[in-house]
Amino acid sequence: MDGKLSVKALAQNAFVHVAVAFLAMGGWAVFANRAHPLPEPLVAGLVQGALSGAITLALKRMIEALAARLSGLAALLAPPTAAVLLSIAVLTTIHALAGTPEIATTIALPTSVTALYSALYAAALFRARKVSHD
Repeated sequence: MDGKLSVKALAQNAFVHVAVAFLAMGGWAVFANRAHPLPEPLVAGLVQGALSGAITLALKRMIEALAARLSGLAALLAPPTAAVLLSIAVLTTIHALAGTPEIATTIALPTSVTALYSALYAAALFRARKVSHD
């Protein structure tokens, strides 16, 4: 290598994942609360950004742990269901405590991303497990 980070190295870097989650979902929260006076949109953005960063770190591990402990259809369905329910509970609670005015709009996109990511990742783990057992 010539000292530059490769795309693959960046894609595997946890800090990059956290930073992208913070900026993307924090930015969404600012946008979702834009009709309210400052500092409410900024607080919502900081809260959502921090939560998205933390959730990004924990989500993959949680899905892997649940998928490994379960079998059959439960290994496919339970991890994404748990991820989404836990995400909704945490996001709703923390945003309520922070005084975020538009909680439902604020958490809609991050929850949708969680649902898509966790379903796809659980399906990939399920398929890999099935292939290795066949």
